[in-house]
Amino acid sequence: METKELNPYARFLGDGDPLEVLPETAARLGTYLKELGPDGIETSLAPGKWNAREIITHLADCEIAFAFRLRQALAEDHHVIQPFDQEKWAAPYAAFDANAAFAVFSSVRRWNLALIKSLQPEQKEKPVTHPERGTMTVWTIVETMAGHDRNHLGQLERIKTGLHKSE
Repeated sequence: METKELNPYARFLGDGDPLEVLPETAARLGTYLKELGPDGIETSLAPGKWNAREIITHLADCEIAFAFRLRQALAEDHHVIQPFDQEKWAAPYAAFDANAAFAVFSSVRRWNLALIKSLQPEQKEKPVTHPERGTMTVWTIVETMAGHDRNHLGQLERIKTGLHKSE
């Protein structure tokens, strides 16, 4: 059986520090919202891919999921993360507003950052199990958040760049 890596977004984070990446994301999303405007927010990189609004909505959903994962991992011994199917979560995204998703993301991110910054070294190393990826630490969750941010910010940047090329 093939083993999946603990953090599938590690390549996006690279040598980046999650404590530098995570606080920047909300501001960058706000900039993309303004730069893309109402028409650009409905643009995707390719047919069948999420548009910018759906990416921002996905980030809001994930921030809620990460909030729960972090708190459960810290509160319970040997916590097992509950995975979710992002495509099933995305099914109602057509009805969601980008500004509302941005507000949710920004608020929950501030709350998560307060928790993350308060972590003691032993809390960062606390083990948690992901059923598809294996045993990891609380800090692996934080690194995953940062790599996930960079992945989707890159997609939004490519959407924005594509729009400006066509002008």
